[in-house]
Amino acid sequence: MNLIFKNEKKTNSMISNHYPSLADFLREHQGERHVAILQDFPDPDAISSAFAHKLISAEFNIDVDILYRGVISHQQNVALVKLLSINLTAYDASMDLTTYDGAVFIDNQGTTAKDLVSRLEAAGVKILMVIDHHEIQHLLNPEFSDIRKVGATATMYAHYLEDGLLEIDPSNQQHTLAATALMHGIITDTGSFIRAKNDDFQAAKFLSRFVDTQLLQEIMSQSRSKSALEVIQKAISSRTTIENFSISGVGYIRAEDRDTIPQAADFLLSEENVHTALVYGIVISENQEEDLIASLRTSKLTLDTDQFIKEVFGKNESGDYFGGGKEYAGGFAVPVGFLAGSFNEEYKNLKWQLFSKQVRHLILSKLGIEAAPIES
Repeated sequence: MNLIFKNEKKTNSMISNHYPSLADFLREHQGERHVAILQDFPDPDAISSAFAHKLISAEFNIDVDILYRGVISHQQNVALVKLLSINLTAYDASMDLTTYDGAVFIDNQGTTAKDLVSRLEAAGVKILMVIDHHEIQHLLNPEFSDIRKVGATATMYAHYLEDGLLEIDPSNQQHTLAATALMHGIITDTGSFIRAKNDDFQAAKFLSRFVDTQLLQEIMSQSRSKSALEVIQKAISSRTTIENFSISGVGYIRAEDRDTIPQAADFLLSEENVHTALVYGIVISENQEEDLIASLRTSKLTLDTDQFIKEVFGKNESGDYFGGGKEYAGGFAVPVGFLAGSFNEEYKNLKWQLFSKQVRHLILSKLGIEAAPIES
């Protein structure tokens, strides 16, 4: 079945058979309380889309809480949440998830929020919906899915608004804020429209009638933090460039600085004669858990980032891929597990060298230059 959007019928990648449209789905669940799940360390696309989803759901008498794990640390993300007064809830283990009638996944399909997926399952909360623009991951089995190959999930929500799921009132501040947030989500996820498709431009055209341009400019003019500049400097100094592919390890990163890794990857991609950049580091959480985190960015049209990440880094013992992506961007997260923690600096350095060499080995092997020298 197709959705009712006038400009989207040919771009849908996967549509659920349970409901012919999002409106039908929401109408069936009137009066319920839902939790919207964002990926760990959510970005502007996820935040803005969830904000719009909350407003749309309210039209159907559905109350929505927006939940995420991790830290919102990127300067523009912090500004977005603060200036738009978006109410997000950081997950806490003491939260009672059983109070929700169902969960909706926005800008992700559970692969980047696996801990929340398992906690929802343990609490008996049904997975109701997935709205996303990444490659299909097949992890969840929701009642309703809308997964499309467009530049941003915010693009999809802009079209939901355009098709009347929420009648935009320019005098309503919440509506203006939603339009502004969605525009920011599209801008950031399409690389300032460089990677935008026709659907993204159409969405932006619709939103432009309601955007607070001064507020949007304030959000986007946020300077890079000192920690972001330090990580970018590390990425530059440790990079190895082979066949237009730049690989860099930035060492140990605090959880609140996790967003500096994709920022560093974006920066390395701007180097002359580089079409793909991978930046990785070990992120340490407040409870001393450690994950090997990486961001991949590419300008090469023929490189499928989702397939590349999955082929290079594979699956865990449960059969789930460590990572994936969308067009031009991807990443992975590998739990350090038993080796997490550090009892002295020597052990910490040895552990980093081990993980760093493994990442470079896998990448170079994929590029067909396994015998090339590998630096730590």
